[in-house]
Amino acid sequence: MSEADEAITKAMTMLGQLPNTIFIGQNVAYDGNVVYKHLAGVPMEKRLELPVAEEMQMGMSIGLALQGYLPISIYPRIDFMLLAMNQLVGHLDKLPILSDGGYKPKVIIRTRVGSKTPLNAGPQHTQDYTEAFRLMLTTVIVTKVTKPEEVMPAYEDALKRELSTIVIEALA
Repeated sequence: MSEADEAITKAMTMLGQLPNTIFIGQNVAYDGNVVYKHLAGVPMEKRLELPVAEEMQMGMSIGLALQGYLPISIYPRIDFMLLAMNQLVGHLDKLPILSDGGYKPKVIIRTRVGSKTPLNAGPQHTQDYTEAFRLMLTTVIVTKVTKPEEVMPAYEDALKRELSTIVIEALA
């Protein structure tokens, strides 16, 4: 396991030990990509496997957060989050503003910029939309990690924040 993989696994294990976390997305309960391996220290009862339905996943994350859970909503690639923009920009980001602070759903969104080496997965799986997300979001913090030593502090900061965070893993 690489240093980056070890750092992510350690951060996910830390989050998995909290009583109110739930991990949702694709490959969280069934092996299929590296996301599953990163959850080795997370109990299976804290994992909710979803179909490929990105907007539904973000909507479920918001609902779970409003019910007192801390969803760790995992999108294997940042490219896939484009399909969740309605819920992300129009709902998760704006609920604290629209409700004058009455609703403050907290979701930690984990995603990755797809690697182009050793195998280039193509333009549908390797784009980096970090800056675009930062421009669109008002209350959701966007954090990008590029080194293994940045991973744990990024997730610890997300945990300390009152509102939602996207952690974008761009680790070579």
